[in-house]
Amino acid sequence: MTRFQSTFLALMVAQGAHSTEEYLGRLYEVFAPARFVSGLISQDLERGFLIFNGLLVLFGFWWFLWPVRRRWPSAVPLAWLWVAIELLNGVGHPLWSLRQQRYTPGVVTAGILLIIALYLIRQLRAHEQSPATA
Repeated sequence: MTRFQSTFLALMVAQGAHSTEEYLGRLYEVFAPARFVSGLISQDLERGFLIFNGLLVLFGFWWFLWPVRRRWPSAVPLAWLWVAIELLNGVGHPLWSLRQQRYTPGVVTAGILLIIALYLIRQLRAHEQSPATA
């Protein structure tokens, strides 16, 4: 397995942990965007949150198993999308906690997402310089 593949897999594992932390902290009750997205899926916000995040994590693992592991050309562009999502999580959650001056759901795992996303950026840049080695 290449470093890029390993890093992407680590990011998906961390996203699973992050979604779990958000669920246990009932993010869908305390964060308006999570309420909105959850409400688009189900009137039961908890169920909507579980469905959305479950599909997000499943999609990430599917993306790892097929496009990333099999080195599809589309793997890299979508990996950049994952980087953007995780950078938002990694920066947004701590800023929200600072603003609230307390723990907010997702802040503990947000730092892990940020670190892995930054490392994945290095892997993606290496791929751009030398596609055969990423």
